[in-house]
Amino acid sequence: MSPATPSERPSEHAHLRVIRPLPDQLISQIAAGEVIERPSAVVKELLENALDAGATQLNIRLESGGIQRICITDNGCGIPPDQLPLALARHATSKIASLSDLENVMTLGFRGEALASIASVAQLTITSRSAEQAHAWQVSGHAPAQTTPASGARGTVIDVQDLYFNTPARRKFLKTEQTEFGHCAEVVRRIALARPDVQFTLSHNGKTIDHWRESSLEQRSGQILGDEFVQASLPLNETAGALHLRGHVGLPTAARARADSQYFYVNGRFVRDKLLTHAMRSAYQDVLHGDRFPSYVMMLDLDPALVDVNVHPSKIEVRFRESRAVHQFVFHAVSRALARTSATAQGTSPGPVASASTALPWLHTRPQQTRLGVAQETARYGALFSDALPQSMPPATDKPGVASMPTHGAHASELASDDDHPLGFALAQLHGIYVISQNQRGLILVDMHAAHERILYEQLKQSLDANAVQLQPLLIPVTFVADPVEVGTVEEHRDTLAALGFDIAIMSPTTLAVRAIPALLKNSDAQSLARDVVRDLREFGGSRVLVERRNEMLGTLACHTAVRANRLLTLPEMNALLRQMEATERADQCNHGRPTWVQLALSDLDKLFLRGQ
Repeated sequence: MSPATPSERPSEHAHLRVIRPLPDQLISQIAAGEVIERPSAVVKELLENALDAGATQLNIRLESGGIQRICITDNGCGIPPDQLPLALARHATSKIASLSDLENVMTLGFRGEALASIASVAQLTITSRSAEQAHAWQVSGHAPAQTTPASGARGTVIDVQDLYFNTPARRKFLKTEQTEFGHCAEVVRRIALARPDVQFTLSHNGKTIDHWRESSLEQRSGQILGDEFVQASLPLNETAGALHLRGHVGLPTAARARADSQYFYVNGRFVRDKLLTHAMRSAYQDVLHGDRFPSYVMMLDLDPALVDVNVHPSKIEVRFRESRAVHQFVFHAVSRALARTSATAQGTSPGPVASASTALPWLHTRPQQTRLGVAQETARYGALFSDALPQSMPPATDKPGVASMPTHGAHASELASDDDHPLGFALAQLHGIYVISQNQRGLILVDMHAAHERILYEQLKQSLDANAVQLQPLLIPVTFVADPVEVGTVEEHRDTLAALGFDIAIMSPTTLAVRAIPALLKNSDAQSLARDVVRDLREFGGSRVLVERRNEMLGTLACHTAVRANRLLTLPEMNALLRQMEATERADQCNHGRPTWVQLALSDLDKLFLRGQ
């Protein structure tokens, strides 16, 4: 008898080909692998359920970083006893009932998976009492779903103990107790920021860590991110059609080395969305220094039908129906807020305030240059400081070796109190680098090069924006191999590319040819520039590549053109610089994100000299 051929031999893995239904417990544990990644995920799901139930007070108790125990008590509507067993069933929820509900989700939770997933990997007990019940009822997830009478106030207590007790391999992937607690605390902070109208109490191993009473968004932001954030941030509240954006954006001068203070919410849900992140980064790209990251708390509200939150089990990602409109709205709203960072818009608190503990250097006066009339000086330095000088200018002195300064104290006080000039009036130059000015609050120090650099930069941008984009035809078109997505993007966005100053032709299904680029960027690599623009158009529906490249060039031009250090200025020139700073957007920081001026209040100066002590 001939041996069986390989195709006739029974496979030793034949049993793997048998299709069989999985046990409910295994299904829940698989789901838990997606939803319950670590203790902080349990905290997030339970807090969201509590808020959906209308809770106004939340008490979060953790033990061993949440690994040993997570107990969350709320004062929400509670769960009727006949529905408690259903709360532990998979895909059972009170929040949606149809596809229409799923497409218009207004609640934080809606999948009906969280409690079942948690119960499959931990010892879970629910104690709840609704307003109609005389006492509370309890159900356990690790026993047959049977309700028993219990004691408890109105609301719900969910007690999760011994996380991953039945999946030891998963438990081994958890980090140290302190690390896991840090993740849990961050989840609580995120949710507490979104709901300042709710009271939160967080304790760990019996010790209260945080307690936040009901407050405003500004107060809650200060409690969680620190008062420094509120003091160094700008309020924002804008509406366009169905879109409403509110919150606080941090000043560029208060940027951080890490992106750990960035909170963006869509309809009250904390999200990490690349489109929104790109819009925020684009808004800051003109004012941020190096690799620093801005801080912000942003709340975007829109019609739930315009956003899909059913993208990822963790619900931290979203998808917008009109992504380009959302991107542009957020970008322009934040850009407008940052453009208001000038002395006139903000009063006289630019963010960083000089410390009173730092001794003031000696004031440096310089040899007086040949005195010219105000009109002559304005004409002579018109290219530098062309704005009209104030009508009332402190009288100058012809005495050699003394800087031109006000000679009458009463007149100087009158000038300093002028609300139209919050940066005050110049007194002197310090080492040819800083302008010293006096206003009603006290003393102001201005980095004259940084300030003038921002003024010139904004003027160059405005001048360029006033003219249509000029095209620079290439003598020899630059061709490059493109994938089908890039080719389709070029075909779909022809008008947008033309408006940006590009002429890109489709030569074949796999080839694109760049025939013209913006004249301002004629020395750029046409191929890489085109690829970057097409990539942005594909991902965000618009492109900031050209603006960023253009602004880099204008920034360099402004930096080289701005008044240099050790350039000796007369008082009229210094005052003209101050007036232009007050009239220029984003004048509180230079093109690289450094502050252009700081305020020393009279109280700071008094502390230096121990006055009143």
